[in-house]
Amino acid sequence: MEETRMIKVTVNGAEYTYPHGTLYQSIAADFQKQFPCDILLVNRDGKLCELHKTLDRDCSLKMVTAQDKPGIQTYERSAVFLMLKAFYDIVGRENVERVTVEHSLSSALFILARGAFTLDQDLLERVEARMRELSAQALLIEKRSLSTDDAMEMFCRAGMIHKAQLLSFRINSHVNVYSLDGFVDYFYGYMVPDTSYIRCFGLELFENGFVLRLPTQKDPNRLGDFRPSTKVFRELRGSTRRAEALNVSNVAELNTTIAQGGTLPMILANEAMMEKKIGDIAAEIASRKDVRFVMIAGPSSSGKTTFSHRLSTQLRACGLRPHAIATDNYFVNRENTPRDENGQYDFECLGAMDVEQFNKDMVRLLKGETVDLPTFNFKKGAREYNGNFLTLGEGDVLVIEGIHCLNDQFTHSLPKESKYRIYISCLTTLSIDDHNRIPTTDARLLRRIERDARTRGYSAQATIRMWPSVRRGEESNIFPYQDSADMVFNSALIYETALLKPYVQPLLFGVPKDSEEYVEAKRLLKFLNYFLPIPADNVPKTSLMREFIGGGCYLA
Repeated sequence: MEETRMIKVTVNGAEYTYPHGTLYQSIAADFQKQFPCDILLVNRDGKLCELHKTLDRDCSLKMVTAQDKPGIQTYERSAVFLMLKAFYDIVGRENVERVTVEHSLSSALFILARGAFTLDQDLLERVEARMRELSAQALLIEKRSLSTDDAMEMFCRAGMIHKAQLLSFRINSHVNVYSLDGFVDYFYGYMVPDTSYIRCFGLELFENGFVLRLPTQKDPNRLGDFRPSTKVFRELRGSTRRAEALNVSNVAELNTTIAQGGTLPMILANEAMMEKKIGDIAAEIASRKDVRFVMIAGPSSSGKTTFSHRLSTQLRACGLRPHAIATDNYFVNRENTPRDENGQYDFECLGAMDVEQFNKDMVRLLKGETVDLPTFNFKKGAREYNGNFLTLGEGDVLVIEGIHCLNDQFTHSLPKESKYRIYISCLTTLSIDDHNRIPTTDARLLRRIERDARTRGYSAQATIRMWPSVRRGEESNIFPYQDSADMVFNSALIYETALLKPYVQPLLFGVPKDSEEYVEAKRLLKFLNYFLPIPADNVPKTSLMREFIGGGCYLA
């Protein structure tokens, strides 16, 4: 009888041995007590592996939980699969026309369901009870490979037409599908090994659909708070309707439009929709005679600068005279900048701004006085005055862009009626297919990777490395104030990922395989594989996307 070969496994610098063919799930169980929440994946020498995989080589392993980004993504994906299985069980496959996972909403996913049933709280309670029943049974989530043609035929029979259409653009001859107690689906990314890992969830009616509530990366053992922004939600629903009007609500439809030669009309129509929205905002500002300060804030890579320029153009068309002011010029001097918990300068907190000087200057402008506006010298880390005088006359408005522009503490001396506040964000409504959404943070990260490389010389690795810190700053300083805005503006364009693909793909391939950032770079590369690329030739010079790829008339 052949002796079982032993494999060396290094975990946290210590070496262990396991028999060849040991499940990663079994190895994870040996280390589970060291973690406050379930181990969901393992990272084997920089490659993520699902727990149903087996040990076949000497390696180093890192345990991945829902406190890690790949882990919480795996949990969300698995919870969606469990919800779909339970929903079909309760309603009956023959009664379900379509269930679509639309977008994230305050620690939850917003979901629409259509078919021969009444969507009410009683139905959701039965679906949730079925989810808990399936979770308690610890049913295997099985992964298997099918030929692409067989998978397309299977999804067509199941009425999942968009899923089949998406696969028609895949070059690979085979695809991986997951099955749960006879329910089969295709997912972009990894899954937990069985349903017992999915314990924290809840279903609630919301608007014309329902939400699947989930835990957060900070605390994976309890449901996150559900405090949705109604203004952001309405803008998302409006954007979804505009995308549907262009027949591009998912990647399959986008690829079909590109493949059939419809790229230019799609781009021009999408850009026209955005320009109309900007024009409508300018008209509303012009109708409010007391408004002198247009305050614009939003998370990183939302396109705030180009939006400010385009809004200023529209304000001029309405008979106003806009003047741009960057709040960055009101930084306190470097030595007075607060530091974070790691001892680094915290340039994103409100304390990094000279709030009182900003308010004094703005109040004086509002009174009609002439003000010498400062310029911040970033090389010296100090504010300077270079004779930049400004006086506001009738029809003059200030267009002010900055991270704290929606925070009333930043503009505490200005009358409410003098301010018009705009929250701008890249709220992509495009999905991969009905059950695989595209996180808005992914769209912004792709934008930032390209812009950082082009304008700052940063590598994709460097941008990915600092992205979590950027996100933490947004959570503290921007997102809490989004509902105070008079207007929410969605800067996402439905074609942008196809446009960015040729720019970002080579940068992601440059991320070293032995780096911590490689896992995220590989995930983004796999994501980009779903898209057919489009050239930049037909993108207008006024487009917000020119802020990221260059060649625009507003920015270099």
